[in-house]
Amino acid sequence: MNFEQIAKNNEKWVAEKLSQDPNYFENLAKGQTPETLYIGCSDSRVTAEDLMGANPGEVFIHRNVANMVISIDLNIMSVLNYAVRHLKVQNIVVCGHYECGGVKAAMQSADLGILNPWLRNIRDVYRLHQDELDEIEENSKRYNRLIELNVQEQCINIIKTAAVQEAHKERGLRVYGWVFDIHTGKLIDLKIDFGKELEKIMKIYKLE
Repeated sequence: MNFEQIAKNNEKWVAEKLSQDPNYFENLAKGQTPETLYIGCSDSRVTAEDLMGANPGEVFIHRNVANMVISIDLNIMSVLNYAVRHLKVQNIVVCGHYECGGVKAAMQSADLGILNPWLRNIRDVYRLHQDELDEIEENSKRYNRLIELNVQEQCINIIKTAAVQEAHKERGLRVYGWVFDIHTGKLIDLKIDFGKELEKIMKIYKLE
């Protein structure tokens, strides 16, 4: 897709929105009140709004390589705190996807330059769950399980933060882990037990 095509697509999109609602952009400019923060992968095949059927203003979105939530990454921490403390989102979703290039790259024995410290966090997930993962003989199934476990660990990283602990206590905010099956188009809920995970980590990570 070249820039000329993008411009044409934008003009078409604007015309379609105005034909449906002449005040569409005026209303859009009034502000946003999303109920959900979505943290997903930057992969060009995984577009958050499309897979959820969401419209502009309904979901606050952050994407990075392999949908990571790293405590020293000011980008994700700024997004998380703004969404929780200012937009007052009620739900946070971490969504990974099968065939994730970031997860596969993390498990290669290769120097990937500036990506090394980022992807090392995925290797840490493998280390935490090594016994389970090493029992899976088929590579594709092992990668898929690592993708699921990575989502789980990023959800736990979210639960560790003071903003989320506070919002859960005050208004019942919850965290969910999903995987997008790129082969079928379906979203899979990993059914992470938010309350159980929160209880498990509070002795060490209680901040609020």
